[in-house]
Amino acid sequence: MLKVGIIGTGNICDSHIKGYLDFPQQCEITALVDLTPAKASAKAQEYGLDAAIYGSAVEMLQTEDIDVVSIATPPATHADLTIKCLEAGVNVILEKPMAPSLQECDEILAAVEASGKLLSVIAQNRFRDDTANLKAVLESGLIGPISHVEVNSAWWRGLPYYDLWWRGTWESEAGGCTLNHAIHHLDLLLWMMGTPESVTALMTNAAHENAEVEDLSVAILKYERALAQVTSSVVHHGQEAGIVVQGREARVSQPWKVVAETTQANGFPVPDGNRELVAQLEEFVDQRQSLDHVGHAGQIGDFLAAVREQRQPAITGTDGRNAIELVTAIYKSSIEGANVNLPIDPKDAYYQSGTLESVAPRYFKKQESARELDGSISVGVK
Repeated sequence: MLKVGIIGTGNICDSHIKGYLDFPQQCEITALVDLTPAKASAKAQEYGLDAAIYGSAVEMLQTEDIDVVSIATPPATHADLTIKCLEAGVNVILEKPMAPSLQECDEILAAVEASGKLLSVIAQNRFRDDTANLKAVLESGLIGPISHVEVNSAWWRGLPYYDLWWRGTWESEAGGCTLNHAIHHLDLLLWMMGTPESVTALMTNAAHENAEVEDLSVAILKYERALAQVTSSVVHHGQEAGIVVQGREARVSQPWKVVAETTQANGFPVPDGNRELVAQLEEFVDQRQSLDHVGHAGQIGDFLAAVREQRQPAITGTDGRNAIELVTAIYKSSIEGANVNLPIDPKDAYYQSGTLESVAPRYFKKQESARELDGSISVGVK
């Protein structure tokens, strides 16, 4: 039975708790940590957990015999906490984003190597049937070479969203919607398409006067013979997020839709398209077996198995770093007004900790700073 500790008991902590509770024969949550211990106590009571409560991660690590730790704290704290846990001999599941800078990501990866322990950075959308179906379709080659990908990380958040004390500043949140919302879609894009050759981007704050950070960015990613466009947003009413992939033979998307054109002699499309290919793609998806566990539970289940079997988890620290590299390229391009080639060299200023915080635009001065916000997490159209 693996013993689990969770550091940080804010809203996202619930997803981790529910994920571990899906595997009662494999693990037990024995410790909760929060700077406000009363919050951790309330969380333990809410879920009926027999867990020790601590006000610091160091105290928990010195007291408890822990096998796995989930870190669910603000982004600026991730590197320090993750390294402390790894050095204490604990396997780590780290909530996204991995860290504010590539330098910190590489420091974490060095600690993983030195400790011999496992690390997985949360990218729970890989553990969804719809995204797994899309990935499998692309790998099948049925739609032919890919020409264009449209990614809409389209969310909506009201003005009070950035009143929470750690949100809305480059120092504590380390970025806006590109880092903290679109990271999921950027990870999916990297998972499906790999790393692009270069990035060109723009960003702004269009609707949130209580945040220094961006609430909207648009990026163009160049692959060898394909382009991808990524919209990262918390200003989109309707929250119709999704991914559309155009192949030579067909278009597929998440949410699922398939269209396949065929050509007339003059190059214009045949009205009915390629019905045979559409039917083949629909059958391909229908025959795929559904995942046993989805979202955080899916990733947590894989990680628990990885710890038992001493293998790498499905999503590694390197995957988390790759997403941060793409976010860094988007920020650098937006700030510098230049095309950014990948990979980013360690000698690049934007690789270093503190650079982004020092050069990023402050669109507005953060005025409100609340310790807690009422309400629950809600998401948009799946």
